[in-house]
Amino acid sequence: MDISIIAIGFVAGLIIGGIVLKLIEKQKQKNVEINAGKVIEEAERNAKKIEKEANLRAKERIQQERAQLQRQMKQREQDISRNEEQIRRKNKEFRRLENDLRDGQSALNKKQRQLEQLQNKIQARESEVEELVEKQVRRLEEVSGLNREEAVKRLKDVLINKAKSDAAQTLIDLRNEIKDRSKWEGKEIMAHAIERMATDYTMESTLVTVSLPSDNWKGLIIGREGRNIKAFEAATGVKVIVDDTPETVVMSSFDPVKREVARLAMEALIKKKNIHPKAIDSEVARAQKVVDENIRKAADETLRELNIKNVHPQLRTYLGRLKYRTSYGQNILQHSKEVAWLSGNLAAELGLNVQLARRAGLFHDIGKAESNDSEGSHVTIGVEITTRFKEHPVVINAVLAHHEEAEPISPISVLVTAADRISGARPGARRESLEAYTQRITKLEEMANSFEGVAKTYALSAGREVRVIVLPEKLTDQEADILSADIAQKIKDNMEYPGQIKVTVIRHLATYSSTDEFLSNNNKNNNKRGKVAV
Repeated sequence: MDISIIAIGFVAGLIIGGIVLKLIEKQKQKNVEINAGKVIEEAERNAKKIEKEANLRAKERIQQERAQLQRQMKQREQDISRNEEQIRRKNKEFRRLENDLRDGQSALNKKQRQLEQLQNKIQARESEVEELVEKQVRRLEEVSGLNREEAVKRLKDVLINKAKSDAAQTLIDLRNEIKDRSKWEGKEIMAHAIERMATDYTMESTLVTVSLPSDNWKGLIIGREGRNIKAFEAATGVKVIVDDTPETVVMSSFDPVKREVARLAMEALIKKKNIHPKAIDSEVARAQKVVDENIRKAADETLRELNIKNVHPQLRTYLGRLKYRTSYGQNILQHSKEVAWLSGNLAAELGLNVQLARRAGLFHDIGKAESNDSEGSHVTIGVEITTRFKEHPVVINAVLAHHEEAEPISPISVLVTAADRISGARPGARRESLEAYTQRITKLEEMANSFEGVAKTYALSAGREVRVIVLPEKLTDQEADILSADIAQKIKDNMEYPGQIKVTVIRHLATYSSTDEFLSNNNKNNNKRGKVAV
């Protein structure tokens, strides 16, 4: 019974729950429909609002574009108006110019007519003048007995001869005046340049002596079995002579730099009273540094004294080494400074580049700074050095031309050559025994005179030039040219002489009353030259 009631109650509950669920579902559906209607209404209102706003924006944009278009049209109308105004002004200007051109053409036509009338009058007057001239010519021909062509020719001959005579005399007078004036001015310039120059020289030789405290030091210098003297000679490259000369040791070398290093090292060893191979090497190295420093100072002082700048450091070293170089006892650095001063003074007198002239004069003998075992003359070496360090072309040419191995490319090269000869040839500049000088000059002249066809030979410029005068009837120009080369070769083969010797062969066909007259006019000769470095 109870179970039935419970089952009935359960069934009834289920039925009632299903009914309640349906009622709830219907209420939800109804609420959804109500909400959907509200959403649709809201969407319609929003759509109308958006449409209205879009219409307003479209109208505003249309208004803006319309206003902008109106402004552009107004601006274009203004531009068109300005262009039309400019066109009107130009047309007015063109009409005015056209009127002026028309008036000018009328005036030109009037002038043309006047010119034609004047030309006709001139032609008529010319005809009258020609008739008068013709009458006068016929009358002159009747009076003189000459026709027109003969008279013109005779007059031309007279005038030409007169002009030639006057021109020849004027040319002679000018040549004599220029010759006298150039000689005077040349001497004046050289005198002024030399007066401004004064240089002292230090005479040197291939030997250097060092004083010893006593003769006992000679044994220390030689060392046991000659150990010390051999070490010294090997370190310095000089020959040490220990002889009977009291309290003196002599060192000999053709390289003056090595001689100076040896002298300083020997004096230091004697001062320290300590001579052995290790000490010798140490003092020689120290002396080498001192000499290198002296070379640098000598170059710096020289360049500062001459006010020469922008010199390559290695070229400075070559310049400083000239302090220890000599030629015939003449110090090369002092000689180079003198040539630099003389070249600069001469350039100043002539209005040339003074600094370039000094530079060329200073480096003209730079090839002598190279060691004695270098191949080639000092000119060849000097050209190589100055070219390597990119010196001025005039400087290089001055090095090459100061012994006439090339033609000068600048007046400065000629001045350097002149200054070099002045410095080397002045009294006291170079040291040489009179006997040796006389022997060398005599030998040079004898060698040249040994050739057939030679009339006379003169050794000039301290033996640096041999001037040979030949008999013109025995030798032709070509044979004279060959003769100069033969003489140069013979000198080279039979003599030892530093530097270069110039051989000049002179052949002249003119006839003179005496040999003196012939020699006094040798500056007009046809010369054949040869050079030799011996």
